[in-house]
Amino acid sequence: MTNPIRIITDSAVDMPLEERKDLGIHVAPLSIMFPAGEVSSEDLTPDEFYERLRLMEPDIPTTSMPSPGYFATLFEDVIQKGEEPVAIHISSGLSGTIEASRQGAQQADLDVTIVDTMTLSGGQRFQVLAAALAAQRGFSKDEMIERLARIRESTEVVYTLETLTYLQHGGRIGRVSGLLASILDIKPVIKVDQADGKYTTAAKARSISRAIDALVDYLEERFGAKTPLWISVLHGQLLNQAEHLASRLKESLTIERSEILRISPVLGVHTGPGIVGVAALPIAVIQDLI
Repeated sequence: MTNPIRIITDSAVDMPLEERKDLGIHVAPLSIMFPAGEVSSEDLTPDEFYERLRLMEPDIPTTSMPSPGYFATLFEDVIQKGEEPVAIHISSGLSGTIEASRQGAQQADLDVTIVDTMTLSGGQRFQVLAAALAAQRGFSKDEMIERLARIRESTEVVYTLETLTYLQHGGRIGRVSGLLASILDIKPVIKVDQADGKYTTAAKARSISRAIDALVDYLEERFGAKTPLWISVLHGQLLNQAEHLASRLKESLTIERSEILRISPVLGVHTGPGIVGVAALPIAVIQDLI
């Protein structure tokens, strides 16, 4: 008889707290480094974080990931409880968190299954959610990992920003041409590339509203107008634009399930409050689990 699986992720996942608790998901906290000291991203609401961010302007805080020692202790605790840890992390192309997780397993001399989502935010949530639901339904670990690979290949995470200042400061700019875009006041539509889990430009526009239109066009080209989708619209402090984006998506695509969520503070460090985007997944890939 195999041990029950315990899903572990990190706070780059944009997953509502109730959802985490209901599914027993453990979230390893990334921290935000303010001048006054380090704060766990799990201890701040998005609005509390953005208020602190405004008080710091023009300075921008940094983030730090959990240490290998944290993961070593966590994995040991999970195993001592008779469970098998499966850790599902933010893209290795955007963070070193997964490497810290691997080093933690090595420190503890444990064979832990560690999954690179090659994405973040709502895209990471789709994989974490699927893994937890698959574990509840008695999937084998191999069946779970195969499903996560299908979800990873099928998911699009696309967003736009009011400013690229935060991405540039945090070194997360990837292949997005930040300097020229900033000079010309261009709003890029940025996607997470499934090949390497890094950011790249999908389209460009002169305003947030036009960038939203370009984002919708990109997803329509990617999935077609008739593929039933699950979408999570995400934002920092742009609720009106998030609602507009959700409405545009429903006009142009076949939306079977949707919600509007907030970007976590640890991701907000690298985007600022002016972000709106979407994680989109063909619902057929996850339908049997929800």
